[in-house]
Amino acid sequence: MNVMKKFDDITVLKDEPMARHTSWRTGGVAKQYVQADSLMVLAEFIKTLPTDEKLLWMGLGSNTLVRDGGFDGTVIATQGVMSQLELLDETTVLVGAGVASAKLARFCAKNNLLGAEFFAGIPGLVGGALAMNAGAFGGETWPLVIEVEVLNRSGEIIKRTASEFEYGYRHIKGLVGDLSNEWFVSVTLQLSEQQQKKDNTIDIKQLLAKRAASQPTGVASCGSVFRNPEGSYAAQLIENCGLKGKAIGGAIVSQKHANFIINENNASATDIESLINFVQETVKRQQGITLQPEVRIVGNKAAEDKNGEKSK
Repeated sequence: MNVMKKFDDITVLKDEPMARHTSWRTGGVAKQYVQADSLMVLAEFIKTLPTDEKLLWMGLGSNTLVRDGGFDGTVIATQGVMSQLELLDETTVLVGAGVASAKLARFCAKNNLLGAEFFAGIPGLVGGALAMNAGAFGGETWPLVIEVEVLNRSGEIIKRTASEFEYGYRHIKGLVGDLSNEWFVSVTLQLSEQQQKKDNTIDIKQLLAKRAASQPTGVASCGSVFRNPEGSYAAQLIENCGLKGKAIGGAIVSQKHANFIINENNASATDIESLINFVQETVKRQQGITLQPEVRIVGNKAAEDKNGEKSK
């Protein structure tokens, strides 16, 4: 049963269905789902949690699959908090982890700045883009980073420079802090100023139109499921295996773009994970390449009865 508790400037939802908070629109319940009105309130709340409490920070849920057995920990909602977005000088932008990537792209365009257009193609928040070095249209997040602020399990906010991290294609590594117990709350980005002013929103619209022409939009998916292997494209490998339209339960490989898995007919998280595994196994067998998922899969698998069937 879902129970809401409202404390000072914070809401805690017990047994919250994660299908309400992920772009795949499926998944089990979280033990508790927390929405804070400010970063300071959130930091104080985190201090009160047991040191072994599992934490899952979630923005728009666009790269997360919560298994049907649910998440036995605390989910921290970043949307609606950490929402600062401001120019520090002519080419430097401070942005909170809870800001939508597309909003950041529009803000930079409005202020005549170059370099952030690709954020328009990232279906999530800035915090998630930092956590995985997200990219689109040939651009990536971390080459723009000057410094970040992180929040740790003790409720401390710490500034770290970009030099304290290593990054590569769709991943980052902390050289100093422990990223399993630190979470991004803001970032300072270095952009470049256009010499001649123009309406950058036109460029963004063109990029989004290109995306819409080649990728399924307006459907329940997580965006790209797999990273592109070096020198190749995941979508092409999957298509070459004849997997477009392959379905398991309510989950199906998109006919429009093979690196998308769509919740087409009330798919369970198990359906989606099974299809992810099937695609990996098939591409490995036929192409000799092991695809690595971009999506994070968390939580417990559904309980099974003695016959190996999911409990109803």
